Amino acid sequence: MSMDRYVITGKQRLEGSLRVSGAKNASLPLLAATLLTKGTSTLLEIPVLADITHMIEVLKHLGCGVVRQNEALLVNAGTLSSCEVDEALMRQMRASNLILGPLLARNGRVKISRPGGCAIGTRPMDQHIKGLQQLGVKVKEKHGYIEAWADHLQGSDVYLDVPSVGATENIMMTAVLAKGTTIIRNAAREPEIVDLQNFLNKMGARVHGAGMDVLRIEGVDQLYPAEHTVIPDRIEAGTHMIAAVMTEGDVVLENVIPEHLEPVIAKLRQAGANVTLLNDSVRVQHQGRIRSVDLKTMPYPGFPTDMQPQFMAMLSGAEGTSIITETIFENRFQHVDELCRMGAQITVEGRTSVIRGRETLEGAFVEATDLRAGAALFLAALAAEEATVLEKVDHIDRGYENLEEKYRQLGAKLRRVIQKG
Repeated sequence: MSMDRYVITGKQRLEGSLRVSGAKNASLPLLAATLLTKGTSTLLEIPVLADITHMIEVLKHLGCGVVRQNEALLVNAGTLSSCEVDEALMRQMRASNLILGPLLARNGRVKISRPGGCAIGTRPMDQHIKGLQQLGVKVKEKHGYIEAWADHLQGSDVYLDVPSVGATENIMMTAVLAKGTTIIRNAAREPEIVDLQNFLNKMGARVHGAGMDVLRIEGVDQLYPAEHTVIPDRIEAGTHMIAAVMTEGDVVLENVIPEHLEPVIAKLRQAGANVTLLNDSVRVQHQGRIRSVDLKTMPYPGFPTDMQPQFMAMLSGAEGTSIITETIFENRFQHVDELCRMGAQITVEGRTSVIRGRETLEGAFVEATDLRAGAALFLAALAAEEATVLEKVDHIDRGYENLEEKYRQLGAKLRRVIQKG
């Protein structure tokens, strides 16, 4: 596999407007949910990203017809012919485990290998499995495969030990076709869960309470194809907001839901940035250095772990000392060493990192270790003196659509060097 690199010239002020793409983490469960009907569903604003391409490959492998038509992605699950996904496909992406629920609901059986994904910490499937078992699913695990089947699905009261997003989504998608009522307690509250609820309800499901910690699902006999537009990507939007601040720029982001960005906006304002909310857009302006802030990652509606590395990049150039506490993923400080190569002063103790702000970062040779670490280094490069060579940008491609074009439009100086591998 070839790994491309970016060459980025720093200290260019970003100015202008850009449109935020649809949310990767909302698109994946929506794609999985199309498996619940026997017809063709239409999804709009699904971004063109590697993870999405992998999920589409999984759907095709199962026998579905998938076509992109202009802005729309059409998924025909009427031709579903298989309930097994092989190891090679599963290894490419963690979210492929989201097909568990829909296939159990529709066909009563499924076999998948344990999924792969970003190496930022353990993300066990035990919450998924425990929840499904309460709906009457029998699970057998051996040789790295998970085999699950159910003669009939029965609604139940499910309590999640931790508010896992994937487990909440999988249990929701199983429960929509189960007999009777399912209640999920300590459910994840992310906007992506609300988006899935809205799509399922358009298909004829009866789901209530998404966005709260108790979800109620009344089973129905059948679901029908529907059309749905995915919500904008709040992590992409947050990343662009930080880019505007770090380059002392003035950027308008279109296609955002400001409510989804509340913790990020609050911290940016605390750091001294000027954030103006419009209906479905947000304007970010900043001049001079920012102030240090402390933050702690928490499940939604707290500060998102997926924004932590980008904030760390920004705080590396702040006035004063900032403290970041990471409570979600145990390996989420892989970007620290790379930021330090650019002159950042960061020390890590367990789940806490202390960032002593410096006036400037210097360009260097750095590499992306995972998706959000890559985003953090990309941001640091935009603000650094001279040029930065950022290796392994394929990680960044997993979560940001057309990054180069978007940033060129704002006045960034960067080019992608394609590695022949």
